[in-house]
Amino acid sequence: MAQMNLLHAINSALDIAMQENDRTVCFGEDVGHFGGVFRATSGLQEKFGKARCFNTPLVEQGIIGFANGLASQGSIAIAEIQFADYIFPAFDQIVNEAAKFRYRSGNEFNVGKLTIRAPYGGGIAGGLYHSQSPEAYFAHTPGLKVVIPRNPYQAKGLLLASIRDDNPVIFFEPKRLYRASVGEVPEEDYQLPLGKAEVVTVGNDITLLAWGAQMEIIEKAAEMAANDGISCEIIDLRTILPWDIETVVNSVLKTGRLVVSQEAPLTAGFASEIAATVQKECFLHLESPVERVCGLDTPYPLALEKEYVADHLKVYEAIKRSVNY
Repeated sequence: MAQMNLLHAINSALDIAMQENDRTVCFGEDVGHFGGVFRATSGLQEKFGKARCFNTPLVEQGIIGFANGLASQGSIAIAEIQFADYIFPAFDQIVNEAAKFRYRSGNEFNVGKLTIRAPYGGGIAGGLYHSQSPEAYFAHTPGLKVVIPRNPYQAKGLLLASIRDDNPVIFFEPKRLYRASVGEVPEEDYQLPLGKAEVVTVGNDITLLAWGAQMEIIEKAAEMAANDGISCEIIDLRTILPWDIETVVNSVLKTGRLVVSQEAPLTAGFASEIAATVQKECFLHLESPVERVCGLDTPYPLALEKEYVADHLKVYEAIKRSVNY
């Protein structure tokens, strides 16, 4: 075990994947000698050479189009989009090409060995172009997997599982936690299951559900609620697509209440999908309406970031509303 921050854990996973197979390549804007804007790929070009870790032009559609071609020919392609906000020029290549590659060929060919890494979310004073959480756009697309880790241990295990999965995976990394989150991480190879949520804390009165950096927020709110005698069950969804309906539903059947929190805006966010599914599966067991605590339906503001975010105080208020309903 070693002390790693989230960046070190991601770098360690990439290192292991590239050692494992010489057809594994990673590429993106400035990922080579520079190590990317956050230094997640530091040292990889020096270790594996410029043919396997290299810079691309500043053209996201080209990055993913190139990645699709590599993956379709049998390479293990790990593409970095420098900020998740800039994944949208590549939207067509992801949702119309990568996601449908296997289906349209009747499984004759595929791009299943494609992983797209992208730092997402706010909390770094990045303003409207460097703070977005676009996971819900891709959750609407059959053929993709969408994964979001909450800490270094999760990041390494989930990234290795994503790289080895037989489907194209979008791996969103919570950039606010890149250096802020530090923990014990095995130096050796390990994987965590995709499509499986984790019950982080067992409780009886209410279920709290989130993913990525928002996990830290709901855990803080749960501590406040505990002072009021409220027992919170805390679940990290980890994989947005496919999401673990069974674990979430079983928890809500037990507690009768659910608060879902996401960084993304309220309207049509993935929290809405969860709320709809839970009310269908748990309708007769619900003690109160499902609460969603989300960002606001505005562009992500710079000066008013603290007012915009779904912080622990907003989650705590939602817990109280649900319990007192």
